[in-house]
Amino acid sequence: MPAPVTSPALSGARDAGARDAGAGRLPDGSTAPYVGRFAPAPSGPLHFGSAVTALASWLRARQSGGTWLVRIEDLDTVRSVPGAADGILASLRRLGLEPDGEVVWQSRRAAVYREALHRMEALARTYPCACSRREVGGERYPGTCRRGVAASRKAVSRRLDVSGRRLTVTDTLLGSLTQDLEAEVGDFVVQRGDGLIAYHLAVVVDDALQGVTEIVRGADIWPATPRQVELQRTLDLPTPAYLHVPVAVGRDGRKLSKQNAAPAIDAFPPGQVLHDALTFLGLTPETPPTATVTDLLAEARARWTLAALRQTLSGAPTEQQARSQADPAAGDHHLPTRAAPGPYADHPIPAGGRPGG
Repeated sequence: MPAPVTSPALSGARDAGARDAGAGRLPDGSTAPYVGRFAPAPSGPLHFGSAVTALASWLRARQSGGTWLVRIEDLDTVRSVPGAADGILASLRRLGLEPDGEVVWQSRRAAVYREALHRMEALARTYPCACSRREVGGERYPGTCRRGVAASRKAVSRRLDVSGRRLTVTDTLLGSLTQDLEAEVGDFVVQRGDGLIAYHLAVVVDDALQGVTEIVRGADIWPATPRQVELQRTLDLPTPAYLHVPVAVGRDGRKLSKQNAAPAIDAFPPGQVLHDALTFLGLTPETPPTATVTDLLAEARARWTLAALRQTLSGAPTEQQARSQADPAAGDHHLPTRAAPGPYADHPIPAGGRPGG
């Protein structure tokens, strides 16, 4: 693992090569160097849904003649499983998906995130909050502590004040989403009650410092994108382009995930995994699944297109449907999904159960 990052240089992120959305060297012909990334959380082994996302992001980078990076999002030490990160990196290598630079580990970048938090504090955009997650539940946060924490209570987290914030974000595949953050989400947490920096802030800082020009990820994150764009604007950081791919679901309609104990892809031949992932992304490979990963990836680089991916959508969400997903407690049934192929689609635990490990 690399040494801890102690010199964040956050103020130089824009000048270091990161650019506003649409300015990167994308497959649409724009000219700035393309930088993409895959950023898994080490909460378990790589499953088919994550493999699809990794492949899509790798293909966008390779077809653009750009750079593909891997970042391990291990900031949440409670959810991180020992050995899972190394297992994910090994699984990617097995699929022929090699990053172009050193792997970044979020757990080594605490100083970077705290600089960003302090900057927002200096701008008077954040405030201490005494409300627990249990108190708020899955509802929009009503701004209870915005004017100060009650004398009888103790602040446990910090929130970003989104008063009057309404913005529109655009996805290359899914179109535009306009969200009134105050009315639909409420002030959201940027530092958790346990002291850890919240996911959205860490991701925004990482993407800026790594110069990411396009983020390719699962559509389940799409409704939260306005929160990340608001953080980018608050910190005067660049906004990358976004491409959210359909979510892979099991036979029961639930998203494949580590929490649902989705089967690890290492249980299947790598050529078969790549062949199935390409089919999921809209390309029916002429290369058989028994071929080498090198041959399968060569065909994918030559033939896969965004138009092929677009044809897989059997009902992209309307703006209203996407906005309804802003509630963190909401399901993802309005977002584009596709059934995972048979062997990857079974959850070995019943709905509501808890996977081991």
